[in-house]
Amino acid sequence: MCEAGAGSVDRDYVVTDLPAFIARLGVPGLFDVHTHFHPPRVFEKVRAAFDQAGPFIGRAWPIRYRSDEEELVATLRSFGVRRFPALTYAHKPDMAEFLNDWCTGFAARTPGSLLSATFYPEPSAEEYVARRLAAGTEIFKVHVQVGAFSVLDPLLDRVWAQVAEAGTPVVLHAGSGPMPGAHTGPAPVEELLGRHPRLCLVIAHAGAPESEEFLALAEQFERVHLDLTMVFTDFFEEAGRFPGVLLPRLAALQDKVLFGSDFPNIPYPYAHQVAVLERLELGDAWLRAVCWENGARMFGAG
Repeated sequence: MCEAGAGSVDRDYVVTDLPAFIARLGVPGLFDVHTHFHPPRVFEKVRAAFDQAGPFIGRAWPIRYRSDEEELVATLRSFGVRRFPALTYAHKPDMAEFLNDWCTGFAARTPGSLLSATFYPEPSAEEYVARRLAAGTEIFKVHVQVGAFSVLDPLLDRVWAQVAEAGTPVVLHAGSGPMPGAHTGPAPVEELLGRHPRLCLVIAHAGAPESEEFLALAEQFERVHLDLTMVFTDFFEEAGRFPGVLLPRLAALQDKVLFGSDFPNIPYPYAHQVAVLERLELGDAWLRAVCWENGARMFGAG
C-alpha cells in the first residue's frame, strides 16, 4: 500500500473501517466517480504543482498516495472501490487527444475503470468528441480553473450539444475552490444549462465554495448532479466549508449526489472521506445511494 508522501503531516483524521462500512450497507463496494490517473509525465507535473502549492492550489497540500499506476490501482481496490474513472484533463490546445488515447489504454488494461475522456476549446473538439462518443466514452472531465477557459467558449457550443444529446456525464470543476479563476463560479454554468438543459453534469466538489448556487442548479435541472469529493473533510472544511443549513436540501437530493475522493491527490487517509459522510447522520439509505447506487445507475455496475 502507498505510504504518505514526502513532507506530509499526519493529523488525527477520523477514519472508518471500510470493509465493515461496505458490509453494513450491503453494497458491492464503493463507486468513486472522481479519481485521477494520468500519463506518467503528466502525473509528475501534477504532483509538482501540489508539492509547490502552485497557483491552482494556494496552500500546503501533501499528497498522501504517490506511486506508479499499478500500485495506485491496487491501493484503490484495497479500499473496496469497484468502479472509478481516470479523469485526466486538457489545459492547452492539441493535448486532449493525447490524453484521450492514453485513457483508452488505461480503461483497456484496468478492469472496473470507466472509459474517460476530456476536451478543450479548439477547432478540432467537435470532431474528436464525436469520435470518442462513438467509441463508447463513459465520462468526460472538464476543469475550467486549470484550463483557464469558459464553458461558454463558442468553440465548445457544438461539443456541449453533442454531449447533451448522448447523455454522457461530464465531471465539471467549475467552483472557485481551492483558488478562484477567471472563469470559475456558477453563473457561466447556469447560462450553459440554459442553452443545453439536458446536459448531464456532475459538479465536482459540490461546486465549493459556491455550494448553495450549484446545489440550486442540481435542484432545477434534471441531469445536474453533485459529487462530494473532499467535501466535509477536515482538510477541505478550512477553505470550502459546506453550509450546515444546506444539509436538508442535500439529503433531499439523495438520488443526485455521488461519492468522489480525488484519489490519489489527497492529503489524508482515503477512509476519511467515508467517515465524514457517516458523521453527517443522513442515514444508511442516503449513504447507500451516494456511495454505490447512484453511480451504478448512471454508469452501470460493471
